[in-house]
Amino acid sequence: MINNKKFIAVIGGNQPASEEARLAEAVGCELAKQGAILVCGGLGGVMEAACKGASSEGGITIGILPGDSRQAANPYVQIPIVTGIGYARNIAVVKSAQAVIAIGGSYGTLTEISHALQSGIPVIGLNTWSLSRNGQQDNSITIVQSPTEAVNKALELAINQ
Repeated sequence: MINNKKFIAVIGGNQPASEEARLAEAVGCELAKQGAILVCGGLGGVMEAACKGASSEGGITIGILPGDSRQAANPYVQIPIVTGIGYARNIAVVKSAQAVIAIGGSYGTLTEISHALQSGIPVIGLNTWSLSRNGQQDNSITIVQSPTEAVNKALELAINQ
């Protein structure tokens, strides 16, 4: 039953370093192994690598697309959601999740992190942004060192919605 599953977003850049793509694929594999549903922005890079990993383990992948065509989704997205709202879809990606795993990423990833934190959705960071405020470290992002740790922490911290 889909209602009993955790929805975990994986966010990150369109052009990740090879290590970030490897990490994303491993996160996707682990999410599927643990029965979670992967939510992402549905395009390439980290999103595609995570979807590839989840698909390889029989997991469910949802891609919330910025444009008007479901054909824009990466080939591993099983459920493409067409929005036509551009980057505003970043809000839908994180609000659809009970926890977020950020891998690498640029400013688009940073906006997703911000929206998640503002909404009380836990963010787990793997090779991603760190935050500081007034020169003091802000520990809002839970930093982890491995894909398995990222998934375990996301499932542990996932909020009920």
